Amino acid sequence: MGTEDGTRAAWAAASRKYEIEYAEHLERARTAQLLPAEVAALGGLVPGADVVHPMSGHGLDDVALVHLGARSVHGLDYSDAAVSSAQRRADELGVPCRYTRATMPDSGLDDGCADLVYTGKGALIWLADLDTFLLETRRLLRPGGRFYVYEAHPLVPLWTWDADEARLRTDRGYFAPSHVNDTFPGNGAVEHQRTLAEMVMACLRAGFTIEHLKEHPEPFWQPDRLSAAAWDGRLPNTFSLLARRP
Repeated sequence: MGTEDGTRAAWAAASRKYEIEYAEHLERARTAQLLPAEVAALGGLVPGADVVHPMSGHGLDDVALVHLGARSVHGLDYSDAAVSSAQRRADELGVPCRYTRATMPDSGLDDGCADLVYTGKGALIWLADLDTFLLETRRLLRPGGRFYVYEAHPLVPLWTWDADEARLRTDRGYFAPSHVNDTFPGNGAVEHQRTLAEMVMACLRAGFTIEHLKEHPEPFWQPDRLSAAAWDGRLPNTFSLLARRP
């Protein structure tokens, strides 16, 4: 594919799984919880908060945010399948989550509508323009509001999935601006790469104050029945960042 339109088409096709797996996700949503690292960073910020979740995907994290005490969660996604299945599930569970087919920066939401903008877990790699995304994020936040991301570490594209030993892929580079995805959501989709420093500096350019930055050895996603040496605790596989709008 190699284009943004191709990437969106691949994502839309992959997102049909949310309809196919609706019953499974419904059961998971009943007891959905954020990851321990997310709870540690957000536990005191979520109760009573209005949350916006760009690239909300299956929406299970939105229900988890409600379980943590969020007053409302508004999910945004450009996949019709993701939006419709997540809204159906929220309505069935009676949780205060609503969903809109939208992208950032064209969210259509009001200035200062959120206490927290939450995203990650495979979201940021699909953003062609991180600076514009973060400026829109800042616009949506009330003064003192937070932006939180729990995402794959920028080094992850370099790790192989070999079980015996962690190795570097010879076809990837840390400083490459993008690469062609060969796993999810489909062959040919373009992933946008940023170094950890580029992520931090983009937040600072958007006017945020960094309050938390941590690297984690655990991956947020593992293919079924696969155990790679890169996930044995020695290498960074995820990072979390919390930034505040002054």
